[in-house]
Amino acid sequence: MPEGTHDRPAQASARMVLAALAAGPADDVVTLRSVMEGLGGSLFGMLLFIATLPAFLPIPGVAGALSGPLVSVIGLQLLVCMRRPWLPRMVADRGPRRGTLARFEHRVSPWLKRLERVVRPRLPALIDHPAATVVTGLLLVLLGILLALPIPFTNYVFGLLLLAYALALVERDGALMLAAWGAGLAAIAVFGVTGGTLAALAAEWMDRLF
Repeated sequence: MPEGTHDRPAQASARMVLAALAAGPADDVVTLRSVMEGLGGSLFGMLLFIATLPAFLPIPGVAGALSGPLVSVIGLQLLVCMRRPWLPRMVADRGPRRGTLARFEHRVSPWLKRLERVVRPRLPALIDHPAATVVTGLLLVLLGILLALPIPFTNYVFGLLLLAYALALVERDGALMLAAWGAGLAAIAVFGVTGGTLAALAAEWMDRLF
């Protein structure tokens, strides 16, 4: 089994884990460190869930700037097939309040409940194989970069797409992951390659390096 996604199958659905994280006093902070210490096989997927939360904030420019870099960091660690995610201390000791998670859980739980009827563990190679982990990581890196850029009216688009990646990882659903790959490639083509965004960013980075 690769060092990129899961040591064992997730023992609870994404909806159940999200509800458990949201339970408690609204002012309590759920740090990313506590998430990493308590989820076992669901780790990368649930971190991606939480990293995507700011994308749904109705604050132009801020939402993507918060979510995008963290999504790319998670993707980079999948790309290099890390067994468990690592976060800097200043990031790991931060996280959303339970009240924020509860509002998010209330909003998405009906959709997750419907998805649970069709989402299930299948096509494990698309979750567990090292090559599949690399593909997932690469796409998350690129989608995180695009989310962080000030592209108008795209936060919800990227947010919903990233939730599909997170759900596929948590539920170990290779068929959903395959669909997410296709949607991710389409989003990168439309917003990144066609619009020249990624090319311009790559050129800027090359100029800084050389």
